[in-house]
Amino acid sequence: MKHIVHATLLAMSLGLAAGNAAAADYKLNPFTLAYEGAITRNVPSGVNVHSVFYPLNGIEIAANFYTPANFDAARKYPTIVVAHPNGGVKEQVAGLYAQRLAEQGYIAITADAAYQGASGGQPRSVDTPSHRIEDIHGMADFISRFPWVDTRRLGLLGICGGGGYSLAAAQTDKRFMAVATISMFNSGRVRRNGYADSQLDTIQQRLQHASNARAQEAAGGEVLYSGDANLTDAQIAKLPFDLYRQGYAYYWKTHAHPNATFRYTTSSLLDLMRWDATDQIELINQPLLMIAGSKADSLYMTQDAFAKATGTSDKQLVLLDGATHIETYWVPKYVDAAVASLATFYSRTLAP
Repeated sequence: MKHIVHATLLAMSLGLAAGNAAAADYKLNPFTLAYEGAITRNVPSGVNVHSVFYPLNGIEIAANFYTPANFDAARKYPTIVVAHPNGGVKEQVAGLYAQRLAEQGYIAITADAAYQGASGGQPRSVDTPSHRIEDIHGMADFISRFPWVDTRRLGLLGICGGGGYSLAAAQTDKRFMAVATISMFNSGRVRRNGYADSQLDTIQQRLQHASNARAQEAAGGEVLYSGDANLTDAQIAKLPFDLYRQGYAYYWKTHAHPNATFRYTTSSLLDLMRWDATDQIELINQPLLMIAGSKADSLYMTQDAFAKATGTSDKQLVLLDGATHIETYWVPKYVDAAVASLATFYSRTLAP
């Protein structure tokens, strides 16, 4: 059945805890977590975070996984793989949602994408769909090795760009029994058409620029980057979209982390611009939950993907009343509402 639900403070009725209050400053957190309410120490009676590294196609991946309070290694737990936004790292919003899911009794894992964050790979900041999708498969590979993970109850959550890549991963990876997105960002569409389809008239010029960048790399020249702008507050205020204005504030100021960066290799555009998160989306036959802010200027991407996801009869669109894209990352009432929807969705779709 198809559902569209408007949610604001739904979480209050479920009594979800906000967690231990802590500053978002990564320097004040022993695990360098950059979100409010982050874990500051591991204790058996509470949610714990564990830092790990594992190989994926010859690259060392840095990940955090979260275990529920009073974790018992003799039990089996439903488990959620969490894919982070473009430009983000595991210590930011992906970690926040992983921690909140652990508070609900789930194992949750989130990893820095290959070539990004604390993960390995050269050159730095390669950002291609094939790598990002493989990162998601790789998280499932790694966490499924543990005996306390119930592989029959494996879910997927993608945030922003990680949401678009999660839709692609779930098309073919049927280990994921349920898939959810928050503020889904279709990286291919935006890199190709511009945000809100605002750059349709420059596609060929940008493709030529990306082609030239690849040729320069292949010849041993300097690696060129896009999206690496150091803007003043005045310049940020003049940006045309909420996502970019609020994104700069989130990533560079309020929830900054040294491993996070907006930049990506310009040659990545050769892959990004020919890709789309909705290609073959009808292959998703698992239950699907898509969450977005009702005032997000990125909402059109969630609505488009939701409409095209015709392969599943169990899909739900939840709109967080009044929220913008970035506000779903950190504003407590919107995070609480999103977590409440996720908890209801996963408890139903990942039931024993």
